[in-house]
Amino acid sequence: MAGLRPVVSGVAAAAAGLGAGELVAAVLNASASPILSVGSLVIDLTPGFLKSAVIAAFGTGDKPFLIGVLLVVVLALGAAAGLLQARRAPLGVVGVAVVGAVAAVAAVTRTGASPLDATPSVVAAVVGGATLSRLVARTELPGRRAFLRGAVVTAAAGVVAGVIARAITAGQRGTQVAIGKVELPAPTATATPPAAADAFDVPGLTPLVTANEDFYRIDIALSPPSIDPDAWRVEVTGEVEHPFSLTYRQLSALPMHESPTTLMCVSNEVGGTLNGTAVWLGTSIRDLLARAAPKAGADMVLSSGADGFSASTPLAVLQDAGRDSLLAVGMNGEALPQLHGFPVRMVVPGLYGYVSATKWLTKLEVTRFDRATAYWTSRGYSAQAPVKISSRIDRPGSGARAGIVTVAGVAWAQHIGIARVQLQIDGGPWVDCELAGDWSVDVWRQWRYRWTASRGSHQLRVRATDSTGLVQTAKPAAEAPNGATGLHTVQVSVS
Repeated sequence: MAGLRPVVSGVAAAAAGLGAGELVAAVLNASASPILSVGSLVIDLTPGFLKSAVIAAFGTGDKPFLIGVLLVVVLALGAAAGLLQARRAPLGVVGVAVVGAVAAVAAVTRTGASPLDATPSVVAAVVGGATLSRLVARTELPGRRAFLRGAVVTAAAGVVAGVIARAITAGQRGTQVAIGKVELPAPTATATPPAAADAFDVPGLTPLVTANEDFYRIDIALSPPSIDPDAWRVEVTGEVEHPFSLTYRQLSALPMHESPTTLMCVSNEVGGTLNGTAVWLGTSIRDLLARAAPKAGADMVLSSGADGFSASTPLAVLQDAGRDSLLAVGMNGEALPQLHGFPVRMVVPGLYGYVSATKWLTKLEVTRFDRATAYWTSRGYSAQAPVKISSRIDRPGSGARAGIVTVAGVAWAQHIGIARVQLQIDGGPWVDCELAGDWSVDVWRQWRYRWTASRGSHQLRVRATDSTGLVQTAKPAAEAPNGATGLHTVQVSVS
């Protein structure tokens, strides 16, 4: 046990320091949390291919996964610092200080950060270093029980501080209160509700509209920005004749209309669920750009969010009179949720989100593709990324009973439309599926097929054809650099 005492000391000190830092962050600024700050830095430094792999493996659980990994790393570094402190004091304490300095730098270099945001990381380093020095000094004293009691109490204090910090953060519901007070402006044009024929009543089939709480969330923010709508502004600037800015109140006073649109994440694998449909309420980006009057030669709008994200959207797409590109303030009849970009986000039909769907929007800068790059394009992703035609089998799952089985799913060819969906069973001929009505060219389309299933294992494969006659490719391609391709294939066991 004596040989493990430095390790136990380091782990306990790490827990104490981290708990203290998180508690200070909860009081001062939750987004300055040491863990969240370092996590955000890790996200920024992680290569694009690795980010895609993590998202593919964990989906919307990528952020809890990263936080869990960081906690394990912190405890492992604490154990290493304990061994180093026992063998060559005070190098263990110096190591703790270095880790704290890294966290402090990460905190103050976040978008919108202030020097005060380094405080939680500094407190974490001071508490962690002092605790490490004290505990390691006690490892040489006799009495195993006394040492263990001190280490356990120290670690428990850190855990309790962390729990209290989470409780305080949860109680700081300023943004939620602000969202609750928002009265959405009345739309000047409402979306036509879907007809009964636009949706199939099939259990397990993806609904035509995704509930807000079920809508996928992929972004670079470990903790969503907390923005006071009364203090929010968006700038329309860059290569324009008439730059201007708008407050939330001014933006809300502009003509607003509803638009049903399916959003797609470029990290969505074939058959994946990183997509969703909502009825968005917002004002036309095209009209805002007309007011700003882009200069000749400009071909891109670089949008920026409060989380440090940016997207490069073709100017021509945003000026397209036939496309409902919005600055959205509402989602499915409610104020935009915090997780999905409150107070304002971009919604652009037909483009993957990494080049169009900036949340927590703060700036629209008119520029050129040869002069500026965005968050993901600077990491090797394509500068222009129209959504690729694709389809998905939602049901049946892994098992079914022999007899008539309804196979169903969704297909999309955004801003073009789906004209045909076909199913292949066990490598046989392609058969046409029944399509639900076409509610909107910017919304996915449901399909179904009544299959007479026999007992055994079967392979189902689906493909779609868009309104121009383009057939979905069977050639597999990875999500990077501009969206996955291939045909969704499932194995079904029929009993």
